[in-house]
Amino acid sequence: MAKEKQENQDSSVDQDKLAEEWAAALADQEEQPQSIPEDRAETEETAQAGSAPGEEATDQETLAEEWAKAFADEEEQKMTKEKAAGARQKTRDVDFQDLSDQAQAPPQGVKREMEFILDIPLDVSAELGRSKLLINDLLQLGQGSVIELDKLAGEPLEILVNGKLVARGEAVVINEKFGVRLTDIISPMERVQQLG
Repeated sequence: MAKEKQENQDSSVDQDKLAEEWAAALADQEEQPQSIPEDRAETEETAQAGSAPGEEATDQETLAEEWAKAFADEEEQKMTKEKAAGARQKTRDVDFQDLSDQAQAPPQGVKREMEFILDIPLDVSAELGRSKLLINDLLQLGQGSVIELDKLAGEPLEILVNGKLVARGEAVVINEKFGVRLTDIISPMERVQQLG
């Protein structure tokens, strides 16, 4: 009988300690509100209700494990919040300078290079068409001979600069001189293809 009283007193002391720990944990949780998982709440109710002396040790071990798990979860949540706060402090808004005016203006180095090459002379020619002749046919040409060209009547003339096609146009007469009115400028891509 004395032994049973001693065990009851020990269990009541253990339950008192658990109640104090639980109250301290609740006070901590009020500072940082968190929801208590249902399985922890059920364990607490069973611990407070009391149990048989043989089951008491296993209940206390289970309760201790759950407390440890709850504290570990709480620490993990704190770490996650601290990392998020640290990440927010590391990021900041940046104002970028408007560079659209500078991008539209040609670079100064290019302007000097263009000035350097502006005085270079180029040969410009207008081509009506082309034809291939044998040497024998060339030797038989005389005054009034006709050479057939590969272009049809009405097709535009080709304007060549140093032998490279840069534009197309039509023949005009200005002050009793022939001229060419440009109707189509070759794109830079087509000019590059003709170089190859």
